Amino acid sequence: MIQMLPRLRAFGRSLTGTQDQADDLVQQTVEKALRNIESYTPGTRLDSWLFRIMRNTWIDGHRARRPTVALDDVETVTPLISEDGRDVTENRIYLAQVRRAMDSLPEDQRVVLMLVCVEGLRYREVAEALGIPEGTVMSRLSRGRLALAGALNMASDTAAPLAGQTQGTTP
Repeated sequence: MIQMLPRLRAFGRSLTGTQDQADDLVQQTVEKALRNIESYTPGTRLDSWLFRIMRNTWIDGHRARRPTVALDDVETVTPLISEDGRDVTENRIYLAQVRRAMDSLPEDQRVVLMLVCVEGLRYREVAEALGIPEGTVMSRLSRGRLALAGALNMASDTAAPLAGQTQGTTP
């Protein structure tokens, strides 16, 4: 097997295209050959056996590195093809703005917004969880939504003056 190493390296280079990858492939081949030495039939060509191991190892590695997507799985293929880097970046920037806006809200408004809008709790459930009246939940939720919209510059024309009022004074 040691005498075969130069030939294995040459064959590995022809498969991989680079010497360092070829050396890795030779190492994997020799390792597999030694691990499975009982499958070698004495009296047959050792070089053919080693070349077959090398070729199969290279094919297995090549397949493992190649990304595979079933062409009939349209839901998987479409996002890979149509994902726009600009949209992804803009969405990440917007998400960061929303997080900053949420962090800038008073804690009582932020907590109610999270429980109602994110966690999906009903006003009654939020009131019970926080130990406050249901009307207070609705009031905090309304002020929180207006402040959040104002912070994100998304307030409608009618809500914009109200958002400005909540920053200076409380209604």
